[in-house]
Amino acid sequence: VQLQASGGGLVQAGGSLRLSCAAAGRTFSIYVMGWFRQAPGKETEFVAAINWKNGSTYYADSMKGRFTISRDNAKNTVYLQMGKLKPEDTAVYYCAAARSSLPLNTVVPGVYNYWGQGTQVTVSS
Repeated sequence: VQLQASGGGLVQAGGSLRLSCAAAGRTFSIYVMGWFRQAPGKETEFVAAINWKNGSTYYADSMKGRFTISRDNAKNTVYLQMGKLKPEDTAVYYCAAARSSLPLNTVVPGVYNYWGQGTQVTVSS
């Protein structure tokens, strides 16, 4: 499975941005897709996850009410709609896919099998 993330950019605080992650290859093997982020000097942080089959979702507490994860199975694409952005949301955002039906609240990056290349999101104050 290959993942291609896109949609990052520079946005002012309070603004919105939508990230996309297109999957290619053996997409039938995907059970869960997630978004993670990494800010400079910080560890990789879980953002949100979605069950590829039934669409159920899970969010990190700090993203609830601001971010929405969704998927379009026909396009093999998962989205992350980000709103009310804050400077502390600045990071490289990565999409990831898991082959196993892991619980959506699994926030450990290591259990995901496939990773995209990352897309930079910068929020100015």
